[in-house]
This record gives sequence, structure tokens and C-alpha cells, in this order.
Amino acid sequence: MEEKKTKKRFHRHFETPGLPLYWIIFAYIVLGWFFPVVGLIAIICMIGPVVTSIRKGRWWCGHVCPRGNMYDRLLSKYSPHRPIPAFVRTFGFRLFMVLFIFSMFGIQLSQARWAEGGLAMWGDIGRVFWTIIVLTTVVGIILSFIYAPRTWCSFCPMGTISRWVAPKKAPLPSSFTNIHVASTCQMKCMSCARVCPMQLKPYESRGEEIGYLHPDCLKCGKCTLACPTKIMNLRKA
Repeated sequence: MEEKKTKKRFHRHFETPGLPLYWIIFAYIVLGWFFPVVGLIAIICMIGPVVTSIRKGRWWCGHVCPRGNMYDRLLSKYSPHRPIPAFVRTFGFRLFMVLFIFSMFGIQLSQARWAEGGLAMWGDIGRVFWTIIVLTTVVGIILSFIYAPRTWCSFCPMGTISRWVAPKKAPLPSSFTNIHVASTCQMKCMSCARVCPMQLKPYESRGEEIGYLHPDCLKCGKCTLACPTKIMNLRKA
């Protein structure tokens, strides 16, 4: 009998240089267990991506987010890199996730000991943030081993809000950088799409002067490094 050939996965892990920020999420989870007030640090990672996306797009998600760093540098090595389900990228599902997560925040915060004030109150509030971060991290890890490392990032509530406020047309902010693909790209190798953490297709913007403006682009630059002909670069418009 002829042996059946195993179909090779399209998407794959691609190692890139950079800082190992994933230790921050590990430290946060451990310290937050013993000192609930530490959970308040999560506010930075909730406000940061939205504020920076106004001028830089989802840059924070690709360069600062400790959880995203964990997906790219650790879990990507063991993930099956299957296609991210299309429905999780839809507006309806993303809107649902935003409303759901913030509703959970609201319900849990309403149970905090506001009247007591002091450390007890802040500890309760911190525990709410810590719990949400831990639960969503567990979900993200599970999805990494079922589909792709950045599956959670495709519908992360803060990533979704960042996507909504990110620049999508000219004129672009002076600090905004994006992928530019030369018109000589033949779109045959699709190496950029193979290594994109968000499973996007940068080659579709070949020859466009303004560059690749997909609001979910993380500005990580993996596609430029993987391009065999080096006709892609990450720069300002």
C-alpha cells in the first residue's frame, strides 16, 4: 500500500530577535496570587494598546504585550499553526467579546469592598483584574494548541478596540509605520503570510504607496524578515 503523504501546514513558527517579555505575565500571575493588589497593573495593558493604536495601530500588541510575546516566542514553537477560525474575526463576535468581558468586570467590581476602603478595597479590585487576566490567558494558551498562537489576539477585547481606533486611511500620523511591499512582488511564495502571527496577507498590498493598512497588523516585521527577495519593509508611509 502506498503511504499517505501528510499535508504540510501553511502557517509556521518564525523566530525573530527581540526581548523575552513573557516573564512579565508569569511574574504577574504568581505575585497576583499572593498580593491581589498587583492585579491593578493590568490596567496598563488595557489602556496602553488603545492609546498607542490611535497613532501607531496595533503596535503595542506586537512589541509590548507580555502575553503576545509569550504566544510568539514560546507557544509558537509547539502550536499546530492551523488557520484561525474566520468567525472569531467577525465584527459581531468581537463586539460580543468586548461586551462580555467588560460585563464580567462590572459584575465582579460591584462585589468589591468599596465601603471599607484602603488595602482591602484595592486588593478586591486587583483580584478582579488578576482573575480576568488569568482566565483569558488560559483560554489563549488552549487556543494556541488547538489553532494558532495568536488566536486569542484575533478577538481580544483590547485588541479589538485598538483595531477600531487604529488609522485606516491617509493622512496617517507621523509616528505610524506599516508594511510596504514593492510592486515587483509576484505573490507566489506567500512567505509573508506563512509567518504572520495574525495570519494576514501583506502581499495583497503590493505596489500600494500608502502600504499595508490592515488594522490587525501588529507591526512585528516578521514578514519583512521572511521575504526571500527582501522587497518588503516596515517604514513610515
